[in-house]
Amino acid sequence: MKNIFIVNPTAGIKNALSDIESKLAGREDFDYEIYVTKSKGDATRYVSQRCEESSEDIVFYSCGGDGTLNEVASGMVGHPNAILAVYPSGSGNDYIKYYGHKDEFLNLDNLINGKETKIDIIQVGDRYAVNACHFGLDSAVAKKMSEVKSKKIIGGKNAYNTAVLYALFTALKTKCKVIGDGEEMNKDSILICTCVNGKYVGGSYKCAPRSVNNDGFMEVCCIKPVSIFKFLKFMKHYKRGDYLDMPKLAPYINYKRCKKVEIVGGQKNFMISLDGEVVSGDSFEVNVIQNALRFIVPKSFCEK
Repeated sequence: MKNIFIVNPTAGIKNALSDIESKLAGREDFDYEIYVTKSKGDATRYVSQRCEESSEDIVFYSCGGDGTLNEVASGMVGHPNAILAVYPSGSGNDYIKYYGHKDEFLNLDNLINGKETKIDIIQVGDRYAVNACHFGLDSAVAKKMSEVKSKKIIGGKNAYNTAVLYALFTALKTKCKVIGDGEEMNKDSILICTCVNGKYVGGSYKCAPRSVNNDGFMEVCCIKPVSIFKFLKFMKHYKRGDYLDMPKLAPYINYKRCKKVEIVGGQKNFMISLDGEVVSGDSFEVNVIQNALRFIVPKSFCEK
């Protein structure tokens, strides 16, 4: 079986390439290649091409953050010989938090000897998301994150909090209509809406605590616009993932499991975020494709 490590040289962890090379050194019985991406979208193109050129199974190791994971997974869709593994060297690495701590994915022996499972993927037109499609405040946050993530102090692990602070003054109310499996989930505006396969966004915010990533459903949460003071009180529960169990927050939340979500934008330059990648448009249809990808779960998680 061929193993290909797709390395994003601009991801969060410095010297990720040399780290991977050192861990692979001396593995004479392990058939592997390393491919360093050259530009945005290159991972998707490369993975799709390699899948088309071969009929044998290929394990693609996504070595970067959630953006790299998105690109690698997008190139795998429709190719049954592709298997996805994650070596998390980005700043956020939200999707793998569904399973646990990233250190277990960074243990290469643990990853190579992991167990294959099937996971769902979110589709929006000709684009995909492994972890989340979200919008409203989150779109403004994702856009600002992309602008500050490489900066010192306010970037890196602090990029999400920096972006949230910015969005507090620009995006507490977004006009749109959200329809989940035929049911209207809001009136005419939202604070945040998330359509999620994983559990986390923004590095540490447990937005979908009840998610199951292979059940054929997205966890969809619409939150009504609130004042900045209520928002700040709400955020600690949103971060911990216990907000669905807080009766005082129930009037502001519509939470539903859906197979399809229709989004109709109510303002110019309406944006959604797909695993952190911001896309603009007038309207979107979000679907979940069940068991679309073969995914490697590290050995230690399987043993638990």
